[in-house]
Amino acid sequence: MAEEKQIEDILILGTGPAGLAAALYAARADLRPLLLTGTEIGGQAATTDRIENYPGFPDGVGGTELADLFQKNAERFGARLEYDTATQVDLSSRPFSVKTYSKEFKARALIIATGASPNKLGVPGEESFRGKGVSYCATCDGWFFKDKDVAVVGGGDSALEEAIFLTRYAKTVTIIHRREELRAGALLQKRAKTNPKIKFIWNSVVEEIRGDQGVSSLLIQNVQDGGKSELPVNGIFIFIGHSPNTQLFTNQLKMDDKNYIIADAHMNTSVAGVFAAGEVCDAFFRQVITSAGMGAAAAISATRFLESEGE
Repeated sequence: MAEEKQIEDILILGTGPAGLAAALYAARADLRPLLLTGTEIGGQAATTDRIENYPGFPDGVGGTELADLFQKNAERFGARLEYDTATQVDLSSRPFSVKTYSKEFKARALIIATGASPNKLGVPGEESFRGKGVSYCATCDGWFFKDKDVAVVGGGDSALEEAIFLTRYAKTVTIIHRREELRAGALLQKRAKTNPKIKFIWNSVVEEIRGDQGVSSLLIQNVQDGGKSELPVNGIFIFIGHSPNTQLFTNQLKMDDKNYIIADAHMNTSVAGVFAAGEVCDAFFRQVITSAGMGAAAAISATRFLESEGE
């Protein structure tokens, strides 16, 4: 019971690049930060097969490997991980209160790095076939589709990265995009368009995911002429953006019209002593390196906040 009443100097929610970088900087400030891991360590980065744009890794690095290195670096300087998930937060007074499934924590400063979750299509069959052909993570599930036909929905970097990864296993990969131009970077576009296993369906959306025990086909509608067709596939991977994990902070922190936490250049939120970092407050950059940088900035700001309070 004594541990439950302990007041942490810095409590960090989330162990993606932002949370782990914040932990490293807070630990080096001798604040022994505590991280609540949530459901997985590494965030979205850990579900990426290969990260090729993080400095210091000229040959690329696996997402899980990078998350593990982040964690070891933070723990080396005294950061502590608690394998639990926040279920309720009270920011009305300090120390702040964070309840989990098993206990309650108090903290003088809070860093929110809860990230974002994949958006869903919201079409018939999506929920009923989740785990039975519907996936939001090619790295997690690609192996199950060896020598099968799959579809990828989306046109950004994530969609093309995952489509290219899926060609390791799948017989064919069909990218379905609602426009006739991709939003992904030029290099990724070139790789996808020259891959013999990848083909494209332009100006189209998925209307329904069909099947019996698992996914067997997609009902596709052309957004220009309204025409519909059926595409036989064994799986569908959905990459149409993300929504911030900010439900715990509704009516407690200022957010924009898309529910991203509003933070200033120093990662301050609308409540003194509460800081935000990573994709929970970044709908624009959404990169591992920018999330990590924001996490470091949040920890530095939190450290200076505690110093200014004489704590």
